[in-house]
Amino acid sequence: MTLTRRALCATVAAAALAAPLLAQAQDIKPRLIRFGYGLNENSNQGRAAKFMAQQIEKNSGGKMKMRAIGAAALGPDTQMQQALIGGAQEMMVGSTATLVGITKEMALWDTPFLFNNAKEADAILDGPVGQKVMDKLQEKGLVGLVYWENGFRNLTNSKHPVAKAEDLGGIKLRVMQNNVYLDSFKLLGANAIPLPFSELFSALETKTVDGQENPYNTILSSKFYEVQKYLSVTNHVYSPWIILASKKWWDGLSKDEQKVLLDAAVAARDFERKDTREEGAKALADLKAKGMQINEVPASEVARMREKLAPVNTAIANEVGTGLWQETQAALAALRK
Repeated sequence: MTLTRRALCATVAAAALAAPLLAQAQDIKPRLIRFGYGLNENSNQGRAAKFMAQQIEKNSGGKMKMRAIGAAALGPDTQMQQALIGGAQEMMVGSTATLVGITKEMALWDTPFLFNNAKEADAILDGPVGQKVMDKLQEKGLVGLVYWENGFRNLTNSKHPVAKAEDLGGIKLRVMQNNVYLDSFKLLGANAIPLPFSELFSALETKTVDGQENPYNTILSSKFYEVQKYLSVTNHVYSPWIILASKKWWDGLSKDEQKVLLDAAVAARDFERKDTREEGAKALADLKAKGMQINEVPASEVARMREKLAPVNTAIANEVGTGLWQETQAALAALRK
């Protein structure tokens, strides 16, 4: 082979190698992504959204920019979900509980006392069961990327400490717009009232409702301690958040653009869980320092609550399908060994 021919072959080979790289580089277009969330900018949700925006910009070489819009400025979770389905908004993070009306399998995560600790929650949410539930969203026009942590939910109210289920009698308790929460707290004796999160502080302040239930971080960042005196530690539900994209919009992205977003969502998930857990550990002390009266519900009373909620578990199993329910229970049993 002549030198010229050899040089030509080398050039062609180099061009062939460079072509996919070039195509890849061209497969990321300038995009502005509206990403909605419910809490304020200084919350764990707000910090993680900011981190995700930085990851997206970095991973896309500055071409893709995510505009994080908090404090429910784009509406409550339910409104944003509909905007995503219709293609009017690109992305959001919100509660899995508000998705149950769209995808019934999401009710699995509302099961009272499903997880004993965060390690179990991570393993199930990030494993085959979590993926199976998330994939169901695509039939409804949504794409689930990853689960973030909201955390274990606990009760607050302005009337008295809750040490047993009977103490919930007569308490007007705000719950999410979700039948599992409504049915659970009605069974426990509360007057359960569904309200969007964005209306909650004002409802507590005006005594439209007496109490609510959320993780420590949310109680702190939303300043519920200003309008609630009692915090009762129940850890009754582990509550995940989920990153969602509009399927209409997502399907129009290149594989490279989708990878940028998925990689950023995973990195933000790891950041958010670490941040949330660190903050949660000190949030309880901060709430006590701010004057909240805190009591831990005894294990014997938690066991009584579990028994009272057995019909809810049966209803969830029927709702999500016995196959998925049994797969979840088997995965949890394997973890607990």
